[in-house]
Amino acid sequence: MTNIHADDIWYNGIVETLEPSHPVAEAFAAINGRIVAVGADNDILNLVGPDTRLCNLHGRYVMPGLVESHSHALWGACRQLFDMFVGYQASFDQLISAVRIRAEELVTGEAVFGGPWRLDMREAMGARPREILDRITTSHPVILYDTTQHSIWCNSLAMNEAGLTANSPDIPGGVIERDPTTGEPSGILAESASAKVRQLASRSESQLHQAAKYFVRYFNSLGITAFKEPMAFETDMQVYKNADLKGELTLHMAAHLVRTSPMAVEAISYDRLEKIRRKYASKNVRTGYAKLFLDGVAPSHTASFIEPYLAESGYDITTHNPGATLLIDPDELNQTVSELDRRGFVIKMHAVGDYAARTGLDAIETARRRNGASGLRHEIAHSAFISDEDLPRFRKLDAVAEVSPKLWFPNPATAAQIAVLGTPRLEKCHRIRDLLNAGAEVIYGSDWPAAAPDANPWTGLAGMISRQDSSDNFNGVVGGTQAISLKEALPIFTINGARSLGMETETGSLAGGKWADFIVLDESLNNKHFSQIGATEIRQTFWKGQLVFAR
Repeated sequence: MTNIHADDIWYNGIVETLEPSHPVAEAFAAINGRIVAVGADNDILNLVGPDTRLCNLHGRYVMPGLVESHSHALWGACRQLFDMFVGYQASFDQLISAVRIRAEELVTGEAVFGGPWRLDMREAMGARPREILDRITTSHPVILYDTTQHSIWCNSLAMNEAGLTANSPDIPGGVIERDPTTGEPSGILAESASAKVRQLASRSESQLHQAAKYFVRYFNSLGITAFKEPMAFETDMQVYKNADLKGELTLHMAAHLVRTSPMAVEAISYDRLEKIRRKYASKNVRTGYAKLFLDGVAPSHTASFIEPYLAESGYDITTHNPGATLLIDPDELNQTVSELDRRGFVIKMHAVGDYAARTGLDAIETARRRNGASGLRHEIAHSAFISDEDLPRFRKLDAVAEVSPKLWFPNPATAAQIAVLGTPRLEKCHRIRDLLNAGAEVIYGSDWPAAAPDANPWTGLAGMISRQDSSDNFNGVVGGTQAISLKEALPIFTINGARSLGMETETGSLAGGKWADFIVLDESLNNKHFSQIGATEIRQTFWKGQLVFAR
């Protein structure tokens, strides 16, 4: 060891390695961006050579970089840069005012795209919500997404340009709200029924390039050194690969290529997925991943639950059929998951309702039976509601439970969730404690910007250990018995996420042979109040030994 000279040495710190065999150290050294030694200052400083760069940490806290396992990075960046975004707490009048201002700013024919609107605004929209937007403009398509991003509110021009009229048939896997008298679409579209309208708000190549630069800087500033794009179309893949080839992607990433999505008009063929996987793989972009949508979201009654929604929410409990809101028939899903598994794709399946999660696990079980143990660890995205019987199946099937704490601690959508599900059922959402007790592997995703106001992982971490909103914008506790400790939570944000990327030997902890992906904080997270953890600010972020962010 003493004959080795390190390129870089960081010393005099409190280094939390997240390696069980040596959880705490003072220093570590790297060569060509990879860690070669971790230990005490005296031992690591023996690796100093004539060209070694020394960094005195001055007692600061170091931990592995964070892994974000579900973030629509380009989409989120475009929202921040180009959309009309009023925030999650805006009033109905503020939303309408913003639409009017944006319509006056744009060239005739350009789409007013943005939001969000909330379920509590639904009464103010009236029986024909499109008419409110029609009164603002008939020269611009108006497309406003809700807080979940699974429903949109649009004007008549948007629907006309998308070919939606009173004569349009219902769309499988989607909801077209209609005027009860005329049958005309009311202006509210959910899930796959919104796909053609959403396509009216496409992004330019220049915008996507700006968005790529934005999200990389943003993620690095939050201490994120790796992430998974959960819904990648081919246009997204072009942007991600180009950013990597230009050296602008200072993140490890994997992209779940869309097979089916409410935003796609039809499923992408297996052969096309194979071509996209080969064409867009690059040094830091992993492409052997696929995405399926099994259901929608609870506020619009499109999530698939074993038990019915509350009758007082306007749901007809006498006709309840858990399978009616599935976006893929179970037999087709079994075939799809088995085929993707056979072709070597790690699958992420959007599942909010407990019946959707069960159906996803059934499909994984079918694939295991047909294909044998492929070694691919498929994911149930969100895992918002899991039944008691299905908790142990994650471990049994080597499946991964992805959780989205920013979606369930008290937030703007909580009232809407309670309205359709009731408080008792909401207390059993995101059963992280129960999943861990059942031996399930859990990973973290913000789902930014599809319901999350930001991609800040620290408020997600604070919510996971407290089941509260650390920013104090929303009071109360949701599912308090499901809170876990900081010690239990940190691996979810690091080594577990790295394993979901297939990079557990390369990142996620600070150990010999792994990339020097780490963050520097002023103080240790241990013994901090959850509100302090939620307010964490990164001092420095390093990726492959390079300083990619400094405050």
